[in-house]
Amino acid sequence: MADMASAGSSPFLDTSAGTTPGTRTAPWQRAATGANLLSPEGGLGVTIFEEMTTLALSTGAINLGQGFPDEDGPDEIKAAAQSAIASGANQYAPGKGLPVLREAITAHQQRFYGLAPDPDTEVLVTTGATEAIAATLLAFTQPGDEVLTFEPFYDSYGAIIGMAGATHVTAPLLAPDFLPDLSALESVFSQRTRIVLLNNPHNPTGAVFPHHVLAKIVELAARHDAIIVSDEVYEHLTFGVDHIPVTSLPGASDRTITISSAGKTFSFTGWKIGWLSGPEHLVSAVRTVKQFLTYSSGTPFQGAIAVGLGLPDGFYTGIAGTLQHKRDILAEGLRAAGFGVYIPSGTYFINVDTAPLGIRDSVDLARRLPGVVGVAAIPVPVFCHPEGAERTRSLLRFAFCKRTSVLEEAAERLASLKDRL
Repeated sequence: MADMASAGSSPFLDTSAGTTPGTRTAPWQRAATGANLLSPEGGLGVTIFEEMTTLALSTGAINLGQGFPDEDGPDEIKAAAQSAIASGANQYAPGKGLPVLREAITAHQQRFYGLAPDPDTEVLVTTGATEAIAATLLAFTQPGDEVLTFEPFYDSYGAIIGMAGATHVTAPLLAPDFLPDLSALESVFSQRTRIVLLNNPHNPTGAVFPHHVLAKIVELAARHDAIIVSDEVYEHLTFGVDHIPVTSLPGASDRTITISSAGKTFSFTGWKIGWLSGPEHLVSAVRTVKQFLTYSSGTPFQGAIAVGLGLPDGFYTGIAGTLQHKRDILAEGLRAAGFGVYIPSGTYFINVDTAPLGIRDSVDLARRLPGVVGVAAIPVPVFCHPEGAERTRSLLRFAFCKRTSVLEEAAERLASLKDRL
């Protein structure tokens, strides 16, 4: 970072360049601002994930901050990838993805939700869900457009909205259930709303949006002629509630892009295999952008994920049941620590309120926690704009996608927090 800042002579390389409204900013500056990486003075920082991971490493803390599993997924999926590499599937895949994977995605959507996107024209394989989101936002938004997300929001949303030059508008998700107030949601729509970017199940809150909330989103999107982009990467990680794809609701399918990936369902985050589906006219527009981002990637992994999508129902119910047990282990330790605990209905994140401990600043506590009890977490305010950051300033997010023994140790450490503060 210091090398970039020392470049100095060019406003497009100088991290001290101002970002005051009305001044010219480079796309990277808009991306950094959207992801809360750029200070008002223009200084460029690291992501909170990098900061907390570094703290965890330096203190020997258990890292429950960044949401990546510490175990691999099913052996049969790994074996399929190894076999594909050995048999020579190591060159470019078709730009829209291997046929076997696109067909498996369609079969998955039919099997679980009764949906039947055409694998040739309505399904696109991407380099993870992150590229699917980026390509979609870049395909449809430009300066003057508004993109509506729920807040807190995953940081890449703000980054890509900023890169596209669009305006990021948010609707708050409110504790304890982290669902939107529907009147407040209606008030933030406008004639400039181009995309409603939905994350369901929701990271970082763990909320799973029920039918009536999704129906309101569809109604408002139709009224304002907006596209719905639904990030559903945690679709199989729900606890006692059903995931409802928004595209399955009346009036949604013609305006909805649905996104998912292999990383969360199968615990192969490093393979970066994602996909999207939707009506042909939207998918073809996204494909036009995507082909100039990565064109294609992960050829041997694509066929392996097709194997994963065909695994029996017991696998899918099993991963949700195992995660629910892990959630409950961590929740017990968090309650013993004195936090207010919000039990999630989905994802592998659990949020707590630090206020019962007399602590209002979760960012400060997150920086202290690795040294105090040897556990790292992520403060929720970093997923928000300033007003939302104030509303969530006492919230912390913990990830429970770790081995049971690790979570048991983390729970034991956390239980000692009140005595150590």
